[in-house]
Amino acid sequence: MAKFTKLTSFLAGATLALTGSAVFAADYTLTISSWAPPTHGINAKMWPKFVEMVEEATDGQVTAELKLGIAPPPAQMDLIMDGAADASIIFHGYQPGRFVTTKMIELPGYEGSAEAASVAYWRAYDKHLKAADEHRGVKVIALHTHGPAQLHSSSPVTTLDEVSGLKVRIPGGVGGDVGTALGATGIQVPAPKVYETLASKAADGVVMPFESRKGFKLTEVAQNVYEVPGGLYRGSFAFIMNEDTFADLPVELQQALDENVFGEPLSREIGKIWDEIDAIGREATEGTEGNAINEASAEDLEKFNAIAVDVRAKVIDEVNGTGVDAQAAYDMIVTEMVAQ
Repeated sequence: MAKFTKLTSFLAGATLALTGSAVFAADYTLTISSWAPPTHGINAKMWPKFVEMVEEATDGQVTAELKLGIAPPPAQMDLIMDGAADASIIFHGYQPGRFVTTKMIELPGYEGSAEAASVAYWRAYDKHLKAADEHRGVKVIALHTHGPAQLHSSSPVTTLDEVSGLKVRIPGGVGGDVGTALGATGIQVPAPKVYETLASKAADGVVMPFESRKGFKLTEVAQNVYEVPGGLYRGSFAFIMNEDTFADLPVELQQALDENVFGEPLSREIGKIWDEIDAIGREATEGTEGNAINEASAEDLEKFNAIAVDVRAKVIDEVNGTGVDAQAAYDMIVTEMVAQ
């Protein structure tokens, strides 16, 4: 049985206060594990929004505290399954082979904001993708995507052909498929390690959304951005919760959270925040001396669109293998994004 304050005495890592006095007044305090830097939008904006929504829905009976450094990004799923923390955020690409259907939102070519994509993602998950049961062992409380991922490099890249041969930090999932198709040599390191990877010249560049310009200080070590409209891919994330923790809440609080916070409401708010931090990252780039944004030409975009078609076909075939109707899920995501 979960104990909501069980971790306060022995968990490693820094603790960030997300609320004022609510932590002390609430009946139930959830422990959140997060792996991003303290000032990153995940910790500075997304988790505080989560806590705000939880407290509002439960009249302050449930709150949460954020702990950093408990475990590296790939370990978060198992951490929550084991009950070592109550909630966390996971990036699906960090665990190759464990998640397949999540690649549907990562595909290049979607048009729309992170908010629109996150809402569409939740709806497609609810109707199609959850049948694969890839998150078994935890309660999925939100799904979202970051904004379009672009190439950030120390030296200028102005054409698509120049990507070939570069050593590029690329996450797993569709990002890896795209990197391979472009001829890049993929280097897989978690996002918190990108700064030192670039600073040490272990990689020529990274593929990440614009928020990373500020969130991971790429303006200092990757002064150039090669921007493809719609991005090279979109990353897939989930907010997850320990099943026993949720089950131990009174039924009326479970209902309040399921109806007012978890699912589409939280997914929308997180996506909205990602749009905000992407804009901040772009502004940081435009305002930093020595930084440049090079837009893909119409010719390069045509080349990339042909690559994207092949990547989509590969992923749809792979997801079909899980028993999910991948084409129906893809069509739904496209339709729902347009409708937002």
